[in-house]
Amino acid sequence: MTRLSVEMLAADAPEPITSAGHAQLGIAVLAGIAVIVLLITKFKLHAFLSLTIGSLALGAFAGAPLDKVITSFSAGLGSTVAGVGVLIALGAILGKMLADSGGADQIVDTILAKANGRTMPWAMVLIASVIGLPLFFEVGVVLLIPVVLMVAKRGNYSLMRIGIPALAGLSVMHGLVPPHPGPLVAIDAVGANLGVTLALGVLVAVPTVVIAGPVFSKYAARWVDVPAPERMIPQRPSEDLERRPGFGATLATILLPVVLMLAKALVDIVIDDPEHHVQRVFDVIGSPLIALLAAVLVGIFTLGMPAGFSKERISSLVEKGLAPIASILLIVGAGGGFKQTLIDTGVGQMVLDISEDWSIPALLLAWLIAVAIRLATGSATVATVSAAGLVAPLAADMSTTHAALLVLAIGAGSLFFSHVNDAGFWLVKEYFGLNVGQTIKTWSIMETIISVVAGALVLLLSLII
Repeated sequence: MTRLSVEMLAADAPEPITSAGHAQLGIAVLAGIAVIVLLITKFKLHAFLSLTIGSLALGAFAGAPLDKVITSFSAGLGSTVAGVGVLIALGAILGKMLADSGGADQIVDTILAKANGRTMPWAMVLIASVIGLPLFFEVGVVLLIPVVLMVAKRGNYSLMRIGIPALAGLSVMHGLVPPHPGPLVAIDAVGANLGVTLALGVLVAVPTVVIAGPVFSKYAARWVDVPAPERMIPQRPSEDLERRPGFGATLATILLPVVLMLAKALVDIVIDDPEHHVQRVFDVIGSPLIALLAAVLVGIFTLGMPAGFSKERISSLVEKGLAPIASILLIVGAGGGFKQTLIDTGVGQMVLDISEDWSIPALLLAWLIAVAIRLATGSATVATVSAAGLVAPLAADMSTTHAALLVLAIGAGSLFFSHVNDAGFWLVKEYFGLNVGQTIKTWSIMETIISVVAGALVLLLSLII
């Protein structure tokens, strides 16, 4: 980025609410993040409250008037929830419908029926990647763990040989591919194109999940050889159903929003005329809101009704699907407030100047910042929203593809080395019956491989496109 472009950006940027120098702003950023980290890790305070308090601390250390800080935080929270809140809600409804109707089990059973011993790890990564598209990571883990444990037990497979590919598929989808909350928030923060980010995210995800899943699982199985714990095999959702949706209809429903959003991105590239009637049609049907809404409405007929659900059952299912996301929405919203506070206090411009003066590639800087926050807080979502706020100004002078790669760099960094301050670490440990050391040798290293491989692929793509 040239000095002229930096000056132009500075002229267009909102007036900072503080005139603090780089040194004071740097201290303010470190202090704000330290407050968030301490509250989450030491005092076990919820991430929403921690981000809110951290934003106020950041403004105070930066010397900004507290009323202006509150205004910035509120504006950021509101715009973030407005931008991605409905999408997260629609994704949650689709995921709940997929799980409760037995559609997810139908996908699993159909693929497993065609797999043998050698192809089983590849089948597990395929299942997890498909199922993981509309599901939050924790929901995907709970849904797939019974399958992993049963396959390992009945087929006499190594638990790690089967489990690591499934976890890799879920984790890569969670960090790199919209409509998951992290990528959506980053896209909103940096102003990236969702369709292009989705296409590049899938491109990066495929080799990443192959390396971190089936390939790494060979070594993980040697390092940690444990049997599937029988006490952790829960009942599958579809065992209480008399019938469930077909494989083709379920797969089509899951992939519908992805196809619509990718189609929009392709039409935008081919036609590149905002007034063209074809592009205008695809701008509507390929928008995330319409694409996900269409999938939910189609899911009522392809998932809910084939499972024998009544209108009342479907209505109740939607309500139950929305309930668990309240916490996620609040964390994402508070992350948006923290992001806006960073920008309005002038921290974004400071990061822009540092990136230029130190000659650090923007994508590498974004990855490093996300890694640091991930290691400190343990939360991939907090790492994503915080890093996106810090590096958002870097996207102002980027092309459409490089802005999308910036989002992916943040997502890759947010997955780095999950350890004892991450809820996902303990979820995997308990379900697989591992001790802390075994969990680090398998799950933590797998997450690190995903982060490093995806980050390297993003940097490589930035040199090509």
